[in-house]
Amino acid sequence: MTTELFRDDSYATTAAATVVAVDGTAVMLDQTIFYPMGGGQPGDTGTLTLSDGQVLTVVDTRKGEGGIQHLLAEGSALPAVGAQVSLAIDWARRYLHMRIHTALHLMCAVVPAGVTGGQIGPGRGRLDFDVGETTLDKAAIEAGLNALVQADHPVSPRWVEERELDEKPELVRTMSVQPPRGAGRIRLLDIAGVDLQPCGGTHVARTGEIGALVVEKIENKGKRNRRVVVALAELAAS
Repeated sequence: MTTELFRDDSYATTAAATVVAVDGTAVMLDQTIFYPMGGGQPGDTGTLTLSDGQVLTVVDTRKGEGGIQHLLAEGSALPAVGAQVSLAIDWARRYLHMRIHTALHLMCAVVPAGVTGGQIGPGRGRLDFDVGETTLDKAAIEAGLNALVQADHPVSPRWVEERELDEKPELVRTMSVQPPRGAGRIRLLDIAGVDLQPCGGTHVARTGEIGALVVEKIENKGKRNRRVVVALAELAAS
């Protein structure tokens, strides 16, 4: 299995690794800083640089059997098993994912309803809520989000035993998807005093890093479901 360096340090942008398998355009490494698609967050993109200076473009990162797959652009030269490579993620793109992913956790604190779906993009994301008969106020949600951003709460991952999560089922906000089990431990994201729930994604270290947010729209997605779309203010007009 691939050692997931991004679990311990979301801010690592480069690392060294060894190629352990190649399958088509998928390259697997002994360790990686590339986040694989999951939990609504896209897989990282970036480059693998061989010892001879050749640069291979990673167009996506996915989970696969036996480890994390770094998917190369079609037609790329393939590295040999055992080759040493230097990893570099597209940091600008990843950081946008980190900021908006953390913002969606804040939205869970502002909107007290179960989550039925979600998606993260570079600087824009959405959550679907089972609100029942409750009416959501766009301006109030935006104000609540920005107040939490400005309060600059610390954000950190921590692990709990699976049995602890069983004892506190209210921590799981997603109604249709449960956190993966079987490893004995579950990773939680803790926004101090604001939100605590299972999450394996990458996030900023403090809510102040998110920056100003804009709730772009609230959509009706059925009798009980409402979709709230939020964006970083600097991207909201684009």
